[in-house]
Amino acid sequence: MKIWVRNRGLLLANLGLFLVFFAGMAVSGWSVYNSNQSEHGQPEVSFGSYLRTGEFGEATFENWESEFLQMGSYVLLTAYLVQRGSSESKKLDDAPQDEDPRLHPGDPDAPWPVHRGGWVLRLYENSLALAFAVLFLASWLGHAITGAKAYSDEELQHGGSPVTTWEYLGTSQFWFESMQNWQSEFLAVASIVGLSVYLRQRGSAESKPVAAPHAETGA
Repeated sequence: MKIWVRNRGLLLANLGLFLVFFAGMAVSGWSVYNSNQSEHGQPEVSFGSYLRTGEFGEATFENWESEFLQMGSYVLLTAYLVQRGSSESKKLDDAPQDEDPRLHPGDPDAPWPVHRGGWVLRLYENSLALAFAVLFLASWLGHAITGAKAYSDEELQHGGSPVTTWEYLGTSQFWFESMQNWQSEFLAVASIVGLSVYLRQRGSAESKPVAAPHAETGA
């Protein structure tokens, strides 16, 4: 068991931190929501009821949306673009990042799509970016649906009219919520790409070796 955990420590640590902060977001968001309810003369809600509100769904999905956009874009951009000296970049020469998987149909340790070939392999060799695209679109849709509900609830509290999801997509509110997260994600990616040229973190897979020259590209 100890070896199993050690071999999956990076994933388990991140999932654990996600659960801790997600729970913290939910509890603190519930408190803020009930404070706003009291200020508007509305009854407070239970924790379970808060988790079904548009406010909670919107706060969740608009953040997930930006994270999946960041990671999906990063996967694609690093497949085609390079940055001299960055640990986050492929080498500058013309050699491919990995060999054509079609040269290894008989490799017993290769994933089954490599053995299968054809359209299955074509799909598999782009599956990471496609997975992030699906996760982004699902989160984007969740943001639109729950955001429309939250927007409508606020409109009704102020004597306005509710909106449909499609109508909400045409509001500046929706795009402000999206863009404020998207811009920060690309700033974070640009930061790691640029800073890793000159700065180091010993032992990290995201850093070049401490003694590596600045011009060395790749980890």
